[in-house]
Amino acid sequence: MAEIHRNNTGLSGEYFVAAELYRRGWSVGMTLGNAKAVDLFAEKGNTRISVQVKSIYKAKNVGWPLMNTAVKQDCFYIFVNLNGDKINADLPDSPQYFVCTSVEALLKVKQYKTRGIVNLNSLNNQLFLERWDKLEI
Repeated sequence: MAEIHRNNTGLSGEYFVAAELYRRGWSVGMTLGNAKAVDLFAEKGNTRISVQVKSIYKAKNVGWPLMNTAVKQDCFYIFVNLNGDKINADLPDSPQYFVCTSVEALLKVKQYKTRGIVNLNSLNNQLFLERWDKLEI
């Protein structure tokens, strides 16, 4: 099966996260384009948050590219595994969401000289998987 284009992977993740936030009672504003500071703005009651979404197509990918210098303060990071390699399965897996504060995201970045990465295995646990409650500040 052919993989979707890199830009479409990012957009797919943003739409999935926006849909999940709506499902959980948030109002969501999306910013579109590649040069944006924040992917989503969300509001629920008196709570307003900024969200950065990082997406990978499948779990076989090691993780999400992210430089430690690019982590924004006071922003939530939602790392999405689209499980795209399981789309044509009899029972396809839904996307997986790993929710982090900016501090947690920064601590998870493994920084190299010219690139950084947040490893999927470092987030695949109960501290991050489906932890939407972190958004309820």
